[in-house]
Amino acid sequence: MAKKVKVRFAPSPTGDLHVGNIRTALFDWAYARHTGGTFLFRIEDTDTTRVTDEYIQAAIDTLKWLGLNWDEGPEVGGDNGPYLQSQRLDIYAKWAQTFLDQKDAYHCYCTPAELEATREAQRAANVAPGYDGKCRDLTAEQVAAYKAEGREAVVRMRMPDGSTTFVDEIRGEVAFDHKFVPDFVLVRADGSPLYTLAVAVDDVLMKVTHVLRGEDLLSSTPRQIRVYQAMGVKTDDYPVFAHLPFVMGQDNAKLSKRNGEVSIAWYREQGYLPEAICNYLALLGWSPGDDRENITMKELCELFTVEKVHSSPARFDMKKLEAINGDKIRALTLDEFLKWSLPFLTKAGIITGTDSEVALVKAALPIIQERIVKLDEVPQMLKFLFVKKFEVEAESVSKIADQVSKDVLKRSLKELEPLATWNHDSIEAALRASLIEEMGLKPRIAFTAIRIATTGSTISPPLFESMELLGKEVSLARIAASLTL
Repeated sequence: MAKKVKVRFAPSPTGDLHVGNIRTALFDWAYARHTGGTFLFRIEDTDTTRVTDEYIQAAIDTLKWLGLNWDEGPEVGGDNGPYLQSQRLDIYAKWAQTFLDQKDAYHCYCTPAELEATREAQRAANVAPGYDGKCRDLTAEQVAAYKAEGREAVVRMRMPDGSTTFVDEIRGEVAFDHKFVPDFVLVRADGSPLYTLAVAVDDVLMKVTHVLRGEDLLSSTPRQIRVYQAMGVKTDDYPVFAHLPFVMGQDNAKLSKRNGEVSIAWYREQGYLPEAICNYLALLGWSPGDDRENITMKELCELFTVEKVHSSPARFDMKKLEAINGDKIRALTLDEFLKWSLPFLTKAGIITGTDSEVALVKAALPIIQERIVKLDEVPQMLKFLFVKKFEVEAESVSKIADQVSKDVLKRSLKELEPLATWNHDSIEAALRASLIEEMGLKPRIAFTAIRIATTGSTISPPLFESMELLGKEVSLARIAASLTL
């Protein structure tokens, strides 16, 4: 009988979570949901110099915002806590002592200078760098001498001769010759555990069955398997590994802030919807198999399998993300669009959130929903409706200063003032009849002048709908004022 799947997302938040972190979390979450398994969230915070409470809370908030709800972990609890490694130090210390007692590990007294000298000699001899086992079999006298010098020891795991072979769910069989996996440090001299100890111990004690993580951690796998062995875990009970492909920038370099790896907080501030981010990241290294690019979270859970994850690197494409985000915005209901838009308008100082302002925003949103790709465009598109002191943008003033534009504005005032019904149909009919048919102007010439005069910019929602929302009095007053520029 197959084990119930249990996956974990275990970031070490030394800053805001980035694209690579979230792609891993997304695949873990989707796999757990697809299999009816458990998604565990654990914080690796033993590096107290870089991991802060603020970053931990930001990681929690980011997963919540993305909708990647976890079954075990911070704020949720579970039977295998605590879920912050800083609260599990006594567990790691116990296991480190067990390994020492079993002779699977030993104390190493080499100084940083000695270790560096060894590396230099290895490089000079063209030998793969790594610990040379100097402290593997120290005598009691040697240990006493080192202690007398005041040296502090780290705890090293003893790697046996031979090799480690395992089957990666994405890459197939992988083998590591132990010549290239030297004895590694489990515990620092100050008693704090290193990643390789803590991650392996936690995965075993928290009953993790599948480890989906980045390809950059592939080389650490034999070390973790060595810890499993020392813990007495049977081979059949090791977690299954699946190392996800790298995500590359457009320049085929590893992601950086320059080519795509910006924190998820940045994408949130820019106005990307969480479902759009998840949709796009799901396509980085995985495919539903039918060339679809627009999928819902529900569909992702139904379709995701590790077998469909590619082994080749994925390329991050900001344009594709924007296109998906635009599609997701267009798929929102009006109430959903309103909910997502209001925070951007209030943050930009466009509205304060009064009932009348919200009602006007709701009336205006349908005319921009097809025209934006990010939510941060909403304030720019709608600010003309709320400005207390209307001004034409400086770069647009010259575009309505010529005589043709003045004639257009004067004629539009004449045609619009008598209108008894003020809606986009009546406004368009009046202006087309006078400016296009009678004056013989091209729409671009005629309507650009009116757009600038009423909205203050060459970029705005559809003109006639914008004027309807502004109202007759405000529209005419702005056109009249623009004649004086």
